[in-house]
Amino acid sequence: MGSKFKQLLVTPNVQKAQAHYYGAPSKVSLAPDRDELTAEENAFIAERDSFYMATVTEDGWPYMQHRGGPKGFLKVLGRNRLGFADFTGNRQMLSTGNLNGNGRVCLFLMDYPNRERLKILGHAQVLDAREESTLAAQLSPTNELDGDVERLVLIDVLGFDWNCPQYITPRYTEQELGELVAPLKRRVAELEQQIKELKNKN
Repeated sequence: MGSKFKQLLVTPNVQKAQAHYYGAPSKVSLAPDRDELTAEENAFIAERDSFYMATVTEDGWPYMQHRGGPKGFLKVLGRNRLGFADFTGNRQMLSTGNLNGNGRVCLFLMDYPNRERLKILGHAQVLDAREESTLAAQLSPTNELDGDVERLVLIDVLGFDWNCPQYITPRYTEQELGELVAPLKRRVAELEQQIKELKNKN
């Protein structure tokens, strides 16, 4: 667990729960201003085609929403800055409204086939894409979708944590399944051709 991530989330109430169930709370030491993203985190982020984003309402209620796009649509913009283009949706504006009132955000990134997950804490700001054409062009994953970009979300990362693979059920995209099945299909085709040739000889 990143030291800043732990400092932010292991609160006194969390420590009480740890002591109740496990006999002693975990120790929280002094942490730097932020956990620095490394090449490992950046590479993992670049391979994701979706993530979950949690925000907080003015009344303190958590709200979780899914974001998806082409692989790498969540972009690493600097040592500890991420950004993505937000497209036209159902017009509820729940996440956007929450972030305008409270910039705290948590991202949950999953790699189901490899049973890995990365959690990220940070402060986010939402920009109007119409007022930020250069940044919109940088964050938009494809030119075909440029016209649908309504907002740009920038996230300054404070901390992150890698979770263990326990209880992650492997799931695969259509493309990933295709890659796994492709060798089998080739082998079946070879065997069918061999059977056909043997029949022709008889």
